[in-house]
Amino acid sequence: MTLNKALLALAMGLALTACSNADQAADSAAQANQSAAEAQASTAEAAGTPEQAAAAAGADAAAANAEAANKEAAAAAAAPTAAAADAHADAAEQHAEAADAAAKSAEDAKDAGEAKK
Repeated sequence: MTLNKALLALAMGLALTACSNADQAADSAAQANQSAAEAQASTAEAAGTPEQAAAAAGADAAAANAEAANKEAAAAAAAPTAAAADAHADAAEQHAEAADAAAKSAEDAKDAGEAKK
């Protein structure tokens, strides 16, 4: 009977780990989506300046990374093992960080354009 309880506890622990990895991936995807929205706003604010193209490039990169983070979050949620979910969650987090960096470059371009006005 104790062996059955131990196996049940182990299975529940693995299920909880997979859930937390999927949650982490979903949080990263949400962060990447927010960064993409901010980058798009920076591009709109940079309209009519020479830096508009640079802001647009940052927004495009942020959007691409947000899309990749969303795909990784979906893969983490569907992953058959905790290790696979963890790998997808880590990839989603990396894409979120890249989206943040791209959004920052879009904002920097917008700020440079505003400084020249």
